[in-house]
Order: sequence, then C-alpha cells, then structure tokens
Amino acid sequence: MEVKTLKKEESKTGTKIRISGAEAVIHCLLAEGIETIYGYPGGAIMPIYDELYKFRDKLHHVLTRHEQGATHAAQGYARVSGKVGVAMATSGPGATNLITGIADAQIDSTPMVCITGQVARHLLGSDAFQETDIVGISTPVTKWNYQITEASEIPEIMAKAFYIAKSGRPGPVLVDITKNAQFEEFDFDYQKCTAIRSYTANPTLNPSKIEEAAALINSAKKPMIVWGQGIILGKAEEELKSFVEKSGIPAAWTILGASALSSSHPLNVGMVGMHGNYAPNVLTNECDLLIALGMRFDDRVTGDLSTYAKQAKVIHFEIDPAEINKNVHADVPVLGNVKETLSALLPLVKENKHEAWHNEFKDRYKIEFDKVIKNDIHPEKEGLTMGEVIEQINIASNHEAVIVSDVGQHQMIACRYAKFNTSKSNITSGGLGTMGFALPAAIGAKMGAPERQVVAIIGDGGYQMTIQELGTIFQTKVPVKIVVLNNEFLGMVRQWQQLFFDKRYASTEMTNPNFVAIAEGYHIQAEKVTKREDLEAAVKEMMASPDAYFLEVGVEKEDNVFPMIPTGASVSDIRLS
Repeated sequence: MEVKTLKKEESKTGTKIRISGAEAVIHCLLAEGIETIYGYPGGAIMPIYDELYKFRDKLHHVLTRHEQGATHAAQGYARVSGKVGVAMATSGPGATNLITGIADAQIDSTPMVCITGQVARHLLGSDAFQETDIVGISTPVTKWNYQITEASEIPEIMAKAFYIAKSGRPGPVLVDITKNAQFEEFDFDYQKCTAIRSYTANPTLNPSKIEEAAALINSAKKPMIVWGQGIILGKAEEELKSFVEKSGIPAAWTILGASALSSSHPLNVGMVGMHGNYAPNVLTNECDLLIALGMRFDDRVTGDLSTYAKQAKVIHFEIDPAEINKNVHADVPVLGNVKETLSALLPLVKENKHEAWHNEFKDRYKIEFDKVIKNDIHPEKEGLTMGEVIEQINIASNHEAVIVSDVGQHQMIACRYAKFNTSKSNITSGGLGTMGFALPAAIGAKMGAPERQVVAIIGDGGYQMTIQELGTIFQTKVPVKIVVLNNEFLGMVRQWQQLFFDKRYASTEMTNPNFVAIAEGYHIQAEKVTKREDLEAAVKEMMASPDAYFLEVGVEKEDNVFPMIPTGASVSDIRLS
C-alpha cells in the first residue's frame, strides 16, 4: 500500500530524550502497550537486543528455536488476545525465516509487527554478510513495510507500523532497521499514529445500503447467514448473536469464524466449505438470500464459483473494498466495520422464525449424523478416530478450551467437532494452510490468554516441522497441552491420493520417531495412547495437569475426513463417503 502523510497526536510527555535508535525501538514498543515479543537474536539486530536486556523487567522476550516459530507464536498471541503480535529477527536468513509466518498472517488478517535488523546503510546493495532485500522479499505478503536507515525515522515509522497493523482489516507489517540506525543517537519523542491521509481504515457507512439490506432480509423466505473471522476481528460477537436471534436466520461459519457464536446456539448450523457440514453446504445453493458477514468467499468455501449460490441475492458485509465482487457478486455491498454495520442494521430487521426453513437444516444434519458424525465420535470399529479424541477434549474442557490446530485431516476434524462457548477459541492456519503452525501458535495463544486452557491438535507430519519449539516450552514453562494424532501418514495428502490418484501413496507414509521420548527429553510429561479404553483417562490427566503435557494418540492409518467437496466441484456435490 502507498502511504504518504501521517497525522499525529500530541506527545504525551512534551519532552524529548536523547537516546540511541536501538533504545528508541524499545520505547516505541512500550508506548504501544507491548508486553511480550518473540524472536531470535543475531548480528544485525544485536544493538536492539542489548537494549532489550536493560528493559527485561518491562518487556518479556520469548526466545523461540526458529524465526518461523516466532511469527507463529506472535500470531497465536494476537489471535487470542486481540492485540498486535510482535516478532524480531536478524538480517539475511533470520529475516527470510519470518516470511512463511508473515504470509500466513497476511491471508488470515492477523495484526503483527515484525522488526528485522539489517546491515549498515553504507553496505546496502553490496552483498554484505547476511544481507537480503527483505523489504523487496516481503512486499507481496505484508500490509506495509519500510526500511529505516536513520535513527530519527524510528518513532514515526514504528507508530505508523502499529497503526496500520491493527486498523481496518488487520495484517502484518515489517520494519527493517539498518545497524547504523540502531547505534545512532537522536532526540526521541513518540507520538502515536491515529490516521494516515492516503489510507482509509474503516469505510464510511452508507445508510442506504443498510436499508437495502434490511429490505432483502425482511422479504426473504429462505435466508442464510455465513459469517467469517471479520466478526471476531470487529468484536461483533454480540451484534451477530442479536441479529441471528431477531431474524431467526440459520447461520453457518467459515473455519476462521468458528467460536464467534456458541456451538450450542440453536441457529448455529455448522461449518461451510470443503469439509464442512452437509446442510449449510447443500442449502447454500437453495437459499434465496445469502448474507455474508466478514468473510471473503474463499475458494475452499465456494467450490465452483459458476454454480455457487446463483439462485440467491447476496448481501456482503465487508471492511475491505477489495473483497467486494472479487469472487462473488454482491447485490448489496455493505462496507464498514461489521460491528457498526450490524448495529445499524438491527433496528431495521423484523423479528422472524423461519421454522420450516430451519427444519431443512435439521433434516440434513440427521443425514450427516447417521452417515458420518456418529461413526467419527462414537465409533464401533477397533481403531481410534480423530473425532473421538476431540470429543474427549470437549468433555474434559467443558467446551472452554482454546483449540490450536495445525493443517491436515486433524485440522478439519478439530474444526468440525470442537465445541466452543467462548469467542477467540479456534486458532488455525486458514488461507495459507501452514503445516508447523500449531505448536508455536499454541505457545503464543497461552501467553495471550494465560487464564485459559490451550490445546494444540497436530498431525505427525506438521508436528515435526516445528518440533524444536518444545525447547521454547521447556525454557518458558508455558503450560500448553499438545496432542499429536498419529496416523503415520501425511493424512490429507494420502486421502487425496486414495480418492483421486488410485491409491498411489507417493511420499506420504511416515516413519516416525519416539515422540514420547522426545517430549521427555525436553522434560515435558508425556504419554501415548493406542486403545480406546485408555483414551478418556489420558485426556483427563492431560487437562488436569498444571504443566505442559504431551499426548500422542495412535489413530487409524487410513481413515478419511467426510463430508468432502472435491476441488472445483459445486457445494451441492458434497460427498458423505
């Protein structure tokens, strides 16, 4: 994005202090209310780490075992706390190791500020030791980035970075600081950024669009709501609940929208998308009005766009103008923060029940329950299923745990079967699908909500991508619960190979190490379960532990996740087996 002129608040102190650029970075973080940061030191960022040492009583730095882990931990922290996550790394490989987490944060709209060290200004472009053009590399996957070459730039750029990261549709920002700028001294004065002339964080609400939306809602016979993470990011959970209950409209959710409305709410009809619930997927193509709230019509939600909800009028509530009409045409686009737009809509919506329409969802749920759900949660076969593990966690946590899932079959099972009473409880990698996300993200999530139980649900493949973060857990003593569902396969890829590649299991079978021994090597209590009669007690013991705990569950090797919409198929073509 192009950013020109900053509008500033008056300085709260009215006085300037002469400090180094490195110390200025620490003062900027403290001024923004940052308490926890994740990172890994190195030569080009060592001056900032030296100052960080002096402020360690005010700013808690978590040493992750890999820079990617720092970004995922910052994401988990941000997603659960609602604050900006912060990650730091040195230049060169330290900076490039942040890119996967930055890209993940960009597509999932996670507010994050990444600070990287850089070689001295006079060495830029000389291929100096550990020099990479991280600004050029990160441009496609950041909301904004900037390279600081003089210490005097630090306050303004840092203020801008935090404002951009957390305002409007949130996202990651990267600030690259040359080493000379960290050493230079200047007169420091910090003024928070409150607006940028060329950047509109929240579009102006258009009352006429609210009226058009209300008219369509009040006249619809078969309306359906699909809400996404925008509800959580906009802190509009209560407005969603009020809208659903007043209108009587069945409401479904995208993966990142899960937990914004209680799983037990009678109008919560389940998840849409490739492995979503049967009823909301099929009935998307039978509703006469589709109301999209803070979601972006991702391809995993829509399937074949040429057949998606073509019979329906579409109302799209969205904060980002770029998402309007990008994938699905909106008959009524409603731009703005969804908390504000739903608040404006509510008085205009008539009370309704839509009982007959809601019964259609119930009928199809029964079909799915009989063919899929009961076999996943209450299996009669010998092998353990992923679904019954999630169900035991639901019971042991009373539906109050934060579930942090990785990517694969276990992710879809966790999203399908985890039950939530509280918002900000489903943390996963949505748009990028980053294996290795869950373990470090769970560390950040627990630090962002220390009063809550945090359970990481991970497959044996993704677990080994960031398994070194067990060292971070050991050093920080953060009491996360780690559940590895081990089927000795890259399960989701294997499922596709079975269904679409004639069971040619190319490079998907895993020969795994002794996970329990590895966890115990990090002094983390660990157990392995392979029998159904041992599962309940093992989950209870894990959840009751005041410390970090590792539980490996051996599940069926070739179990599949259904329902399933094949890539490019219509949502109406959902398969139950």
